[in-house]
Amino acid sequence: MRRFMALDVGEKTIGTAFADESGMLVSPGETILRREGYRRDMAVVRRLVAEREVARIVVGIPLLADGDPGMQASKVEAFIGKLRNSVRVPIERQDEAYTTAGAAAILDELGRPRHLHKRTIDSVAACLILQDYISAKGTD
Repeated sequence: MRRFMALDVGEKTIGTAFADESGMLVSPGETILRREGYRRDMAVVRRLVAEREVARIVVGIPLLADGDPGMQASKVEAFIGKLRNSVRVPIERQDEAYTTAGAAAILDELGRPRHLHKRTIDSVAACLILQDYISAKGTD
């Protein structure tokens, strides 16, 4: 079975999530603090791909309610372009609509104080992106 990784790409952070080998269990990974340019971001993603033996990366694309790309989508597409030149695994896109709101609701339900959400919300959102992808496409 192949391992999947999801990325929730934002302006300041990149949330990561990983599926186990069966594709049944999705768990949050680290939240990458972004720096100027792409060099450091790509190095961290390459390290995670190697360490976790990732076979496919799923990147959340911010779509509007009507399914059109949101304003942030072009920035994420630029990130994907850089990522394609940095890793040798397939990269797919998944609608990430409402995943941050869903992640906030999960953290609230767990009793996590709001002021601590920033540390984990993007990786929890990446979990939701990956769960949606696996539900829609499976683990083939």
